[in-house]
Amino acid sequence: MDHEADVGIRATADTLEAAFEDGAKAMFNTMVDIGRVSPNVKKSVEASAEGIDSLFVEFLNKLLSKADVEGMVFSQFRVKINKARKGYKLSATAWGEPLDQKKHNPKVEVKAATYSGLRCWSDSGKHNVQCVLDI
Repeated sequence: MDHEADVGIRATADTLEAAFEDGAKAMFNTMVDIGRVSPNVKKSVEASAEGIDSLFVEFLNKLLSKADVEGMVFSQFRVKINKARKGYKLSATAWGEPLDQKKHNPKVEVKAATYSGLRCWSDSGKHNVQCVLDI
């Protein structure tokens, strides 16, 4: 997705969960070559929000936080979204490995997923999510 200052990501999939997974892949592929990231280490992430769109940003930011604190990069994701009392809850598993500068070819540092350009919609049976990443 074109954006003047930062990086916009967009994912389209058959299910909302798969769109979130592909959005996470797009974010990490902005940071490193995820084709070089082995799914050796499994980490869990949870997020909640009032709306699906804000849940997408919360999910991406939880992944960024986990990656930063633990020195990890991720390449595979499994997401489960449930309706909650107030909004939505997400439980996810991410697989990856510790960041290796030589192996993963770092590209840019993503500081955060933002609400800029945030949109979640369904069209022709496909689920779409998009947002802008602050780099």
